[in-house]
Amino acid sequence: MSTYPQTLAKPQQIRSALSAYRVLAVVAGIALFVLVLEMVMKYGLDQTNVLTQYWSPIHGIIYMAYAASVANLGIKAAWGPGRIVKNLLAGFVPVVPWIAERRNTAETHALLARAYAAGDGSAPEGR
Repeated sequence: MSTYPQTLAKPQQIRSALSAYRVLAVVAGIALFVLVLEMVMKYGLDQTNVLTQYWSPIHGIIYMAYAASVANLGIKAAWGPGRIVKNLLAGFVPVVPWIAERRNTAETHALLARAYAAGDGSAPEGR
């Protein structure tokens, strides 16, 4: 009988979710810096240009993709609701998405190592 935790997705699904999350965490972090720049230009310097007109909705779409990737990884890696919410909130503070991404990547790799040691249930018993 396998000792693989039943609340986790299969390792390949977790790796796939982690890859998407990592890309979107980096992109969301960059988009957040651009948003801060855009807000300084728009409200601090009273400038109007393409960036100040269109970046906020673009950033919103990027953040929603980031939020979906956090939820996807969180569900597949069996995170609790608190951890998912903390990672969603990380997307509101510059630099924090990158810090959270490094921590979550390390912890997910450790989780996958433990899952492989426990057996992922993909091979029938006795093989």
